[in-house]
Amino acid sequence: QVQLVESGGGLVQAGDSLRLSCAASGRTFSSYAMGWSRQAPGKEREFVAAISRSGSSTYYADSVKGRFTISRDNAKNTVYLQMNSLKPEDTAVYYCASARVPFRGATTLADFGSWGQGTQVSVSS
Repeated sequence: QVQLVESGGGLVQAGDSLRLSCAASGRTFSSYAMGWSRQAPGKEREFVAAISRSGSSTYYADSVKGRFTISRDNAKNTVYLQMNSLKPEDTAVYYCASARVPFRGATTLADFGSWGQGTQVSVSS
């Protein structure tokens, strides 16, 4: 069973940057695609970004494309989400996720089966 622990959230102003980290343990990190999702108050959880096992392929929601960058360090069992030019509408709890199946891609919420506890990101205008 994989354990995912997010960190790096906080309160920032519009236009600022934050980097979220997610440390994974419990299984072979490099065998699984990883991703991030978010959930704002009163809204459904939405896909934010995903990254392939090697890190060579990345996928983004249109709402964050060009502002957010997902990356991973397989030696450190960690996935990151660099968030630039933050907007108030980015305010949400951000969750790290691991793919359901090893050695396969994951590009939608349904492809992910394990989630962290979440970290709050709040962006003031």
